[in-house]
Amino acid sequence: MALVTGGGRGIGQAVAVRLAKEGARVAISYYSNDATAKDTVKMARKVGAECEVFKSNVASIEDVQALFEGVGEAFGPVEILINNAGIRQDNLLLRMKDTEFDEVLATNLRGTYLCTRAVLRGMVRARWGRIVNISSVVGLVGNAGQANYAASKAGMIGFTKSVAREVANRGITVNAVAPGYVETELTAGLTENVKRRIFEQIPTGRFGTTEEIAEVVAFLAGEGTAYITGQTIAVDGGMTMQ
Repeated sequence: MALVTGGGRGIGQAVAVRLAKEGARVAISYYSNDATAKDTVKMARKVGAECEVFKSNVASIEDVQALFEGVGEAFGPVEILINNAGIRQDNLLLRMKDTEFDEVLATNLRGTYLCTRAVLRGMVRARWGRIVNISSVVGLVGNAGQANYAASKAGMIGFTKSVAREVANRGITVNAVAPGYVETELTAGLTENVKRRIFEQIPTGRFGTTEEIAEVVAFLAGEGTAYITGQTIAVDGGMTMQ
């Protein structure tokens, strides 16, 4: 049984559908867009999976408690957790408002913490679990105008490593995926000149797709990856290769 936070659109939607194709029962949480969340449910059910949707703000401890209670009643214990819910509020640091920093950290990092804490006790009892945190290459290399976002995504990487060490001997793996530039509504609006400059930084010369990110997440969520934990896998066309 898999829970995908921020599963209403983009990477989260692609991950939910990919896990559904693997035969998982899938719960998705979302916060703002009712229509796209319903689309995810339809797509997952179309491939034969059980799927339910839950509206939740992962930055709120009360919402997270209600989310896991609802998922537990519908499906039972969560065996696979994908911490994907995230927001951006870009600004140069000298212009950044306190709320822009606090809200991004609250959703991206605190949300990951709250959901992981909520799921761990059941995984420890079962002595099996898969947790995949969706970070970003921005958390690896930084980006001007995204100090808040980069801090949250870098924090997720450190969080991943720490929790992985805590639960490795309980059959639970904790890994992170760090997407690079991915085809989304945001990148679709870029001018050709801007795209060309970005492509010059990416050895493969293109944006990735949400489905390509989902493939890596599904791999890490699988039975055969018990010896991979505490890792961050960049899916970025080689942009941050070392």
